[in-house]
Amino acid sequence: MEIIQTADAFKALIENIKTNTKGYKDPLAFGICRVDLGQLNVDKVLQATYPVVNWNENFGSAAIFIQALAEQGKAVDFSQDEVVCTINLEFLKQCLNAFTPYSDEAHGSAHKNIQAVSALYNHMINNGSLEGEYRVTFIFNDAPLKSVEATYLKLYALSLGKAALRGINLNGAFGALPNVAWSNGQPIELDYLREFEIELKFANEYPHIDFVDKFPRFLQHIIPADNTRILDTSKVRFGAQLAAGTTVMPGASYINFNAGTTGPVMVEGRISSSAVVGAGSDVGGGASILGVLSGTDGNPITIGKNTLLGANSTCGVPLGDGCILDGGLAIFAGTKIKIAPAELTKINDVNEGANLQGEVFKAKDLAGLNGIHFRQNSLTGEYSASRSTREVKLNAELH
Repeated sequence: MEIIQTADAFKALIENIKTNTKGYKDPLAFGICRVDLGQLNVDKVLQATYPVVNWNENFGSAAIFIQALAEQGKAVDFSQDEVVCTINLEFLKQCLNAFTPYSDEAHGSAHKNIQAVSALYNHMINNGSLEGEYRVTFIFNDAPLKSVEATYLKLYALSLGKAALRGINLNGAFGALPNVAWSNGQPIELDYLREFEIELKFANEYPHIDFVDKFPRFLQHIIPADNTRILDTSKVRFGAQLAAGTTVMPGASYINFNAGTTGPVMVEGRISSSAVVGAGSDVGGGASILGVLSGTDGNPITIGKNTLLGANSTCGVPLGDGCILDGGLAIFAGTKIKIAPAELTKINDVNEGANLQGEVFKAKDLAGLNGIHFRQNSLTGEYSASRSTREVKLNAELH
């Protein structure tokens, strides 16, 4: 691409690329990444790191990346769900030529894609790169995942809040990602450790292994909001989504991928994959919100706002706003709940459209309703529900 001098010329270039590129369509997501390659199998991608993630946005930058690839003889196949291409210094130079009208902007105000291209260009000029170390990824359809690069791009979108929890297709992720040993944030092939175990140990070079998993930890890739606290890095998996103000305590807490919070939440228990917790809620110590593979019959669980899950409780049904699940209680879809007539009237009154009739209900019949307090009679063991009158309120100074 020739050096573009004006913003109008840049816009004309984008229009020309889209008009004259066969089958062109805007990607759902794209970005430039650095990949970690296998120590033994050098063609095996272990991890992909994206400093900038574009999700249903910045289509002009995508067009420039696609054109820069085309000028190197790499035509993007728009019929594919995902496309991954290796990039080099010439690719970056062509992109910078197109971005020239915006190159004089201060670093902090320049578009993130321009910053990324410029930073990588300078890095490669000064340090070079391994063959295949840097790549550009495009996702054109929200389809099952095939590559490590596309899987990481979607996980980034979730953890950055660009994609909604439970809102994208993550099928294939476990098959796409290799199981690796993680040491200080870096992935190491298990085959490599087995192959060179004797030499590494005799040389005192065997790495300290933090954990073994297909997924890295959240904090290896994501910078949280200023008022978000994660007291133990192992407690949040990459692909989780933490709204500003969330606190994740050590101990029995854990947030899986494709799960998280929508506002300030105190987390001292487990939020399983696909579970979502609303603002102002408190997941008590050792409490467990079940995931779609752990007892909910495939139905994802949402916990409403200002709801309390008592210590060591288990929640297997969705709860509305202002609910309380007493400590130690285990509520599943088929759990029988008794409600006194006077309390049933109060519950119906605070839930528009609700018309519960009867005295004994399955917990799934109460799913998603607001203002319910679940408790257990300590003498008979009977589960009951009543209208919650206690306000669940987090300490503002802590969130």
